[in-house]
Amino acid sequence: MGKILAGLLLVVMTFSAVGCGEMEEDHKEQAKYRRITADEAQVMMAKTENYLILDVRTPEEFAEGHIPHAINIPMDQFGEDPPRQLPDRSQTIFVYCVKGIRSMNVANRLAHMGYRNIVEMGGIQDWHGEIEK
Repeated sequence: MGKILAGLLLVVMTFSAVGCGEMEEDHKEQAKYRRITADEAQVMMAKTENYLILDVRTPEEFAEGHIPHAINIPMDQFGEDPPRQLPDRSQTIFVYCVKGIRSMNVANRLAHMGYRNIVEMGGIQDWHGEIEK
């Protein structure tokens, strides 16, 4: 029963978004990234190779403590162009901040830039692993 309701809801939402006319020809697919918890990220990191950890907090916040091997690109440095520090758009990139607000913003921006393996993991406040200063 739940699957049927979910399917009907999806159909209704699709028609509501499209309206009575045809879909726009230049319709762009919604940019996507995965959202997981910090604990799930730790498990995933243990099973993944060649990933990158991206801290989008300020340099001052980063200096106070960060996840080991993370690189720091503050959210306010993200514009329209892909950051030069992230050349591989297929690499798995774990993104975090303090609480998860900035990391969601950056994950969405990266997905719109064509990055395909973005994992938004919330905030360092929920990280139970090692912290480096």
